[in-house]
Amino acid sequence: MRTPHVVVVMGVAGTGKTTIGPLLAARLGVPYAEGDDFHPPANIDKMSAGTPLEDADRWPWLDAIGGWAHGRAGLGGVVSCSALKRSYRDRLRAAAPDVVFVHLAGDRTLIEDRMTHRQGHFMPTALLDSQFATLQPLEADEAGVAVDVSGSPEEITERAAEALNALPDVRQ
Repeated sequence: MRTPHVVVVMGVAGTGKTTIGPLLAARLGVPYAEGDDFHPPANIDKMSAGTPLEDADRWPWLDAIGGWAHGRAGLGGVVSCSALKRSYRDRLRAAAPDVVFVHLAGDRTLIEDRMTHRQGHFMPTALLDSQFATLQPLEADEAGVAVDVSGSPEEITERAAEALNALPDVRQ
């Protein structure tokens, strides 16, 4: 029996990490953790004010997510985390070497439309450009898959599960 991995559902704001993450966790039969819950209040205040986070703001947040992922090693789990830069993903891998990434990717217009219609989230649409400017897609040497975010949450989740299953070392 294969040891379950921790899957990090990543992407810019509005790609559906908070929607797809729990669905994927349920599909895989593992717990889900919402990455936004790991942010300290100062980060949420900053983003709510429309100010992009700097790397210094993100390190403690990434370390907290990495700690959760490390604690789930061998047990599996799914956590949402933008993980926009390679250095952020490297930091998560330093804490939990077996993490696998699902990069939710899509058309900027679609993502902006989704952000405009969601309610109760601290991330304003005004920060979407900074998210895309920061984004460094997964590289060939990173364990993970890119999944298109068009379609229903169920369709996206199914694509993610199939893509993960197709990875040579990640069959859940």
